[in-house]
Amino acid sequence: MLPSFIITFREALEAALIVGIVLSYLARIHQTKYYNLVYLAIASGIVASVIGALVFTHIAGGFSGRAEEIFEGFVMLIGAVLLTTMILWMMKQKHVARELEEKVAAEVGSAHRFGLFSLIFIAILREGIETVIFLGASGFASGHNSFIGSVLGILMAVLLGYVMFVGSLKINLKRFFNVTSILLILFAAGLVAHGIHELQEAGIVPVVIEHVWDMNPAVYPDGSYPLFHEKGFVGGILVGLFGYNGNPSLLEVLSYLSYLVVVFGLWRNVEHRHDMKRSSNFMPNLI
Repeated sequence: MLPSFIITFREALEAALIVGIVLSYLARIHQTKYYNLVYLAIASGIVASVIGALVFTHIAGGFSGRAEEIFEGFVMLIGAVLLTTMILWMMKQKHVARELEEKVAAEVGSAHRFGLFSLIFIAILREGIETVIFLGASGFASGHNSFIGSVLGILMAVLLGYVMFVGSLKINLKRFFNVTSILLILFAAGLVAHGIHELQEAGIVPVVIEHVWDMNPAVYPDGSYPLFHEKGFVGGILVGLFGYNGNPSLLEVLSYLSYLVVVFGLWRNVEHRHDMKRSSNFMPNLI
């Protein structure tokens, strides 16, 4: 349930923050007459996302055998790429609220109702489609998704977004997104490894060494599983959260570790550039 909760919570919170920024800005400039247009864009984006989810489910259910393995493998890899780009993009958006307000001001000032509608619609649709792909990839990797976890994630994000923008709650968004980003990076690394595993099953990627280690021995005489078995207590949790594999191939291990090295390297580079830019803003003007 936790992976589904984290995915929908993170995606829905981003959408809720965007909507909250737009609504609060419209209230500040006394343009609440556009509220109904924003609500219509939200509803349209949700409907389009649901249609996208149905199409994705229909396509995913139409494959079997080797084609299914290939499809699932590429969905996992695409999901990992989208997760990575989303995380890195969010890290760079230090002034996302101001930039969004400027876009809204331009559309309202020009009376471009369609422009304002499109701004909200695309934001909701983007988060919705990403959620569909992430949950689909997560379901392929862990074998199932939790409907309850997904719904709870959405409800919690909407509630948090609301209380933040009515001024009753203040949180450090940078710290919050850093923590959730680390969890999603580990999750995305698992998607990469599982994607490689599926492509190996399909015969597209060579196996090289089939099992680097094996934590999936036979079950105990009483029918229970060892702790770190993929169906054991700890192993089962790690499978859903971080793409744990009890008996990975060499390429799975290398792809997992390589992804972590590359992404955390990019993260460090982005943070370093931000710190340098921030420190330069405090330097006295000597000219």
